[in-house]
Amino acid sequence: MIYIDSSVVLAQLLAEDRVPSPLLWSRVLVSSRLLVYETWNRINARGLRSTHSDALQRILAGIALAEMSGRVLGRALEPMPVPMRTLDALHLATADFIRSQGISLEIATFDRRMSEAASALGFCLASL
Repeated sequence: MIYIDSSVVLAQLLAEDRVPSPLLWSRVLVSSRLLVYETWNRINARGLRSTHSDALQRILAGIALAEMSGRVLGRALEPMPVPMRTLDALHLATADFIRSQGISLEIATFDRRMSEAASALGFCLASL
């Protein structure tokens, strides 16, 4: 299973210089519901809602979304092995919760800081 963050979804959606392999989208993908808010926020901020909303909805429909439960939010309050931005901490707290349920996860991200934090928490990084 692959935990996907907003950097990967936005790279795909906005056809950035680096995009994930098409094979990624055939894998079982999961993320925090936070992903929905992050991606829509970026699409709206760029004024792309009218041109990109259908594509974003298709991408999000293929990703299982975990709720930000009290347990997840509580984990985000605990110390992390490296300094982290708030949203990254919430994503990794969600991934850590999923892993605690016995599910093996890889983290898919293009964000250098997120990669470092995920590695510090013992996650393998997905090949993009």
